[in-house]
Amino acid sequence: MRIAAKPTEQEITEGPQSVSFQIANGNARQRCVLQTGLPTKALAQKFLLANWPVIEKMARDALAAGSLEDGQIKLVMAA
Repeated sequence: MRIAAKPTEQEITEGPQSVSFQIANGNARQRCVLQTGLPTKALAQKFLLANWPVIEKMARDALAAGSLEDGQIKLVMAA
C-alpha cells in the first residue's frame, strides 16, 4: 500500500489542478481539459483515470453539442 505524497508548497500555492487529455474525433484528435479541485497533478490524473468512462462521455457529448472554448473542450469537476 502506497501513501500519497503530501502536496508541495508550489502545488498548494498553485491551487486546483487541471488535466489535459484527447479524444478521437474521426481522423483527428480533440483536446480536452478537466479542471479539478484537487491539490496535485497526480491526484487529478488519478481522478481522470478512475472516472474515465463518465468523463469521456461528457467530453463526447460536449463535442457533439459544439461546446468548444478556445478550440478545446473544458470540463469542470463539481466539488
